[in-house]
Amino acid sequence: MKLFSVVVLAALLTFQVTAQDKKTYSITRTDNAPKIDGVLDDEAWKTAQIATDFVEFQPTVGKTMPENKRTEVKMTYDDTGIYISAYLYDNPEDMMKQFTQRDDFGQSDFFAAVFNPNNDAQNNTEFFVFSSGTQADASESPGNGEDFGWNAVWESATKTVADGWIVEIKIPYRALRFTQQENPTWGIQFHRHYRTTREQTTWNPVDVTSGAGIGFFNGELKGLLNLEPPTRLSFYPFASYVGDRFDGDKFDDFNVGLDIKYGITENFTLDATLIPDFSQVGFDDVQLNLGPFEQAFSEQRQFFTEGVDLFRKGNLFFSRRIGSNPIGNPILGTDEIIDGDFPQKTALLNAVKVSGRTKNGLGIGFFNAITEKTDVDIIDAVTGDKRSETVEPLTNYNILVVDQQFNKNSSVTLINTNVTRNGSGFNDINGDRNGSGYRDANVTGLLFDLKNKKNTYGAIAEVKMSNINLVDGTQTGISSSLGFGKNSGQYRWSLTHELADKEYDINDMGLLFRNNYSNFSADFSYQIFEPTENLNNFRINSWANYNSLYRPGTFTGFNFGGRVFAIGKKSLMAYGGNFNVQPGKQFNYFGPRVDGRYFITEDWLNTGAFISTNYNKKYAIDVNVGYETLFEEGRTYQSVFFGVEPRIKFNENFIVIYSFEWDQELRERGWIDFIGDDIIYGQRDQLTIENSISGSYNFNAMNSLTLSFRNYWSSVQYEDNIYELGENGRLHRDNDYTKEDISDPDVNFSTWNLNLTYSWQFAPGSFLTAQYRNRIFNFNDDGAQDFGSSLNELLDQPNGNTFSLRMVYFIDYSNLKNIFKGKS
Repeated sequence: MKLFSVVVLAALLTFQVTAQDKKTYSITRTDNAPKIDGVLDDEAWKTAQIATDFVEFQPTVGKTMPENKRTEVKMTYDDTGIYISAYLYDNPEDMMKQFTQRDDFGQSDFFAAVFNPNNDAQNNTEFFVFSSGTQADASESPGNGEDFGWNAVWESATKTVADGWIVEIKIPYRALRFTQQENPTWGIQFHRHYRTTREQTTWNPVDVTSGAGIGFFNGELKGLLNLEPPTRLSFYPFASYVGDRFDGDKFDDFNVGLDIKYGITENFTLDATLIPDFSQVGFDDVQLNLGPFEQAFSEQRQFFTEGVDLFRKGNLFFSRRIGSNPIGNPILGTDEIIDGDFPQKTALLNAVKVSGRTKNGLGIGFFNAITEKTDVDIIDAVTGDKRSETVEPLTNYNILVVDQQFNKNSSVTLINTNVTRNGSGFNDINGDRNGSGYRDANVTGLLFDLKNKKNTYGAIAEVKMSNINLVDGTQTGISSSLGFGKNSGQYRWSLTHELADKEYDINDMGLLFRNNYSNFSADFSYQIFEPTENLNNFRINSWANYNSLYRPGTFTGFNFGGRVFAIGKKSLMAYGGNFNVQPGKQFNYFGPRVDGRYFITEDWLNTGAFISTNYNKKYAIDVNVGYETLFEEGRTYQSVFFGVEPRIKFNENFIVIYSFEWDQELRERGWIDFIGDDIIYGQRDQLTIENSISGSYNFNAMNSLTLSFRNYWSSVQYEDNIYELGENGRLHRDNDYTKEDISDPDVNFSTWNLNLTYSWQFAPGSFLTAQYRNRIFNFNDDGAQDFGSSLNELLDQPNGNTFSLRMVYFIDYSNLKNIFKGKS
């Protein structure tokens, strides 16, 4: 009934308005393709229409740039692709040109061309060229924002001249998805960014106050006559070597494989990794985790970050589940031990994804991945007998998404995820043995994202159902969310309700920290769109949340807070602050690790502030401070955080960033363990220090050398007397427990990671990458150990050293076909 109400409400809000006048660019075909060299002396440019009169939308809406900073763009096309030239007038002394790696904006001016072949305002393809010559590209939609994980192969060149800089681009048709069209109208937009002043302009004006997606303000591209989509087939053969050394053990691996992109139809593409190779994936920023929820890390494997916007709908897909550590734990006999190390990941055998969108806005996505059966070797320490046991079966992961866009700003989505484990063994996600069948999972979501045509108001509605197949039956859970708000103008607000029952579980393929909740939230914000005398940007927002369990409907907590953000007009320095208050009793039902039990805290307050100076300068710095406390009788808890991140830009090629974070919690109370049926808490002091440094030297847009280093240390020391959690949510010492009743609760945790990488793009889409990695880890129960002593002990631990070399070469079928035709 709630979902129906939202749909009806959104329909009532939908009314017709006069469409915005759009600029039109009339492109003409050329028989002599321009050379992509940054020199505009080609015949094709002499008669091409000029797109000019760019209009600023940030920080000043509607401002026209002066003549000496104007932008002039021309376009042409042939049978292989679309060509763009841009003359970007400027004083060369005002331009910024930092050399960076692909998709890294750094501190550079940039020019961007945005295409929307369906002209639907919702599915843009963006191509950026920086003044340094570096490229970036992204797919963009209102629901997912800009996805820079998407990468295409295209050509560009830049040249600095006396009165500005020049860009030339060729976008081959394989980089765009479109149907065969005789005389289509495409969406087109051009952006320009002046890094020194942070001004940004577009060819077709953008109204940032409207709340509409950026694609809503595209101009129109006409004149592309009789376009025939190419055969979109690309091969990425690769060869790699990995040499690993750890504590006297040696491992060498040579691998060859192939990734494929194939245009199944004009709008749908198949991506496949036939022999996966993730040998050069970076380190995760591991931290000490004392909480009840798992630690989650971002995806770093390119196959799982590129072209996955459809699969992210509804937040049901957490790609790190695929190839993660095994779900099972072997049952060991009295004298049995695991022979060797327990596997930390499962091998990915192959993965494919098919995705695309028709001209009518229907998007379809299919994803499949298979991971290998994983066994551990077990040995009897007395008899020497050996056996193996499965800790992860052969597993199949699937996603199917159907997404219909309409009204140029709304969509309805049906998504299903499915995990099937082969054979018999584990019953739940923790590997507990309770029957003969592996746990399988299926989750389905129905999602609505609705806005009125004026883009002033919007509504969202989601219903999701999970089904987990266990030996003793099926566990079915439900989750929903319902929201409505104003998303345009200076004043904006939203109201949202979210719930999940106790059986809702998406963790076989998704990421869910907790279920059994029913939460109401409200948000209000105010922002400026015109600079004031002292500020370029200013935004303030506030929120309030009322939380409870879904079943029983028990209150768990209330909080409210606010945040302010501003950027100075002259200094371009960003600064701001925030606060959050949890008044009264707060009931934590998850910390105790026992269903139905809770731990009470009262009257929390945390606050923080930050400052970030202008990155355009040679020296810049970020500073963050935070403070947290509570006003509970008998408690003196406090937490202090300090972080500083100075950066030095030695020149346009070389930049170094150092980061230091210091975080101390005093007299915090948290779960330790169980003694029998008693839930044990302790009062602890925790000190965490993290040092990291990153440096990059970019020889040019094609060659780069990067170094990243991180040392993380955290120590936890409990008081001698520990507590039992009572049925009333309060701690007591009726049993006089001490630390001696718990096995080594203190913690000293430290890691060291070093990553040195050289990357060379030796041909379009083709890379040679060499990487050296060093890792050290230490964990003990000496919580009183100081930082210096802990670091010395860490450096005495065995080092893990890895060297990898990987070459991948891009082969386009169309070019290959033309070569053979030329030979014949």
